Amino acid sequence: MEDYEIVKGARSEGRLTASDYIKALVKDFVEFHGDRLFGDDRAIKAGIGRIDGIPVTVVGIEKGKDTKERIEHNFGSAMPEGYRKALRLMKQAEKFKRPVVCFVDTAGAYCGIDAEERGQGRAIAQSLFEMSDLKTPILSIVIGEGGSGGALALSHADRIWIMDDAYFSVVSPESCANILWKTTEKADVAAKALGLTAKRLYELGLVDKVCNSENPGDLLKEIAKELRNLKEIPAEDLVDKRYEKFRKVGY
Repeated sequence: MEDYEIVKGARSEGRLTASDYIKALVKDFVEFHGDRLFGDDRAIKAGIGRIDGIPVTVVGIEKGKDTKERIEHNFGSAMPEGYRKALRLMKQAEKFKRPVVCFVDTAGAYCGIDAEERGQGRAIAQSLFEMSDLKTPILSIVIGEGGSGGALALSHADRIWIMDDAYFSVVSPESCANILWKTTEKADVAAKALGLTAKRLYELGLVDKVCNSENPGDLLKEIAKELRNLKEIPAEDLVDKRYEKFRKVGY
């Protein structure tokens, strides 16, 4: 499949969203709301539950399946309060020694004036900064779109996994093409150059695992095994290894 076809497929209506993964994989899930500063962002679904008996904190970027749901969840483009909510729960996870599991699916953080006025850039930067030193395991899984800083804000993890029909990129192919060639008609060329497919990202060492999208239920045992392995690593060593991981890939 061509790179740009994968991008378009990752954006298609009807594919599994963060809510679907949470429902299928997380037992006794209890959703939390609000950032304690401004409000609750419906693009970020976060709470606590259990994966194969392991208490976890879960953060998912929810896009919605049809037009009505996508409007409700702002098409998966989170506001600053969404990232602050996510970080609030991750810090809570650190306190109670719960691993953090993130489901990433966004074209990018919301870039409207109201988001900028409420500190969008700082919220994303703060998430990256705090996750770099979070003393509990973090596993991030790109389940659809992994676009720009909106995705990176929840991907500073010990392990980054990606579904085989998803993509992960610093910029969308359309934006890249517009910057380089002043037209979006070369988005397919940009997609190829960006190396944003799961296969290419794995070859480059930017993701740790490519997951089978045809059997998402298989993720349960895989996630549980990975979390148990990460929990065996002392917190200080975990943070050091996370630092080295991102130094190697040049983030």
